Amino acid sequence: MNVAQIKSIVENFSSSYLEENGLSLVDVEYVKEGSNWFLRIYVDKEGGIDIEDCGRVSEFVSAKLDELDPIEDAYFLEVSSPGAERPLKKAEDVTKSIGKHVFITTYEQIDGAKEFEGRLDEFDGTTLIVVIGRRKHAIPYNKVASARLAIVF
Repeated sequence: MNVAQIKSIVENFSSSYLEENGLSLVDVEYVKEGSNWFLRIYVDKEGGIDIEDCGRVSEFVSAKLDELDPIEDAYFLEVSSPGAERPLKKAEDVTKSIGKHVFITTYEQIDGAKEFEGRLDEFDGTTLIVVIGRRKHAIPYNKVASARLAIVF
């Protein structure tokens, strides 16, 4: 199986379990680093997750993967919080981040740039409005390559 298929399988079987337990799936990564494969699952909940939440999700995912056996290679399973600079993978994540400081990259230049860091002012499902200094940038959602929360120093 390829990386996309493995990610899809994990997303599909874990979504209902996470919802039932008050958690949300932020992201799934299946990556090779050096000679090792890592399956990383990022989960969150209102108020943040703790080590017990991660442990329960890890046990569930591990048992389900043993049952389905979709991964041929040896791998390390990691379950964690997305952290302070959490990725904004879905439109719902972007909507929840209105008013927060974000970092956006785009597939092509918009207003002469491909990177934008500022306050997310608006999002209507098709366009993000990011305020940088005194200037507002309208970024089409379908042109967003990546988006994440950003820490202001």
